[in-house]
Amino acid sequence: MLLKKTPLEGAVEIECIPKKDKRGSFVRFFCQKSLSKLFNDTKIVQINSSYSRMAGTVRGLHFQSSPSQENKFIRCIKGKIFDVIVDLREESKTFGKSYSLILDSKKMNMIFVPSGFAHGFQTLLPDCEMLYLHTDYHNKELEKGYHYNSSDLKIPWPIEVTQISEKDKNLEIFKCERKKVFHEV
Repeated sequence: MLLKKTPLEGAVEIECIPKKDKRGSFVRFFCQKSLSKLFNDTKIVQINSSYSRMAGTVRGLHFQSSPSQENKFIRCIKGKIFDVIVDLREESKTFGKSYSLILDSKKMNMIFVPSGFAHGFQTLLPDCEMLYLHTDYHNKELEKGYHYNSSDLKIPWPIEVTQISEKDKNLEIFKCERKKVFHEV
């Protein structure tokens, strides 16, 4: 596994290096020992997946507030997506900044999203499948998000948006003013 820093402190792109032979390939998806430096001694407690039928589908920008903030490992296991994270940590030098990358099932890369970030993506191909590893359980009462097209974020969505849930259409617009988005308990 090759860890590559991103411009947003704490967020890391992870390249998984497959072992190939005439049968195909084998690749390690997750290794607690190799990746523990990213998220201390926290354990993966929940694994989720999503499927998006159409190219252009947008999901997010989602996060959980305290005390259920979570670290996430996110990988596209079928297809290709434009993945976006937004730093919501008020004390961070990169508060309100976004970072995007292409997660591609053929490239086998993934991203580590630390707590204090919102996450979203747009499918670039039809029939995309995503896998998420979480360090906290989903808590519906603490689930939050920002509108994918918030002007202060200036996210360059690469293709026309074809589908978005009603819930995501009605998310709050992000304003890049310093306010307490998260607080530690």
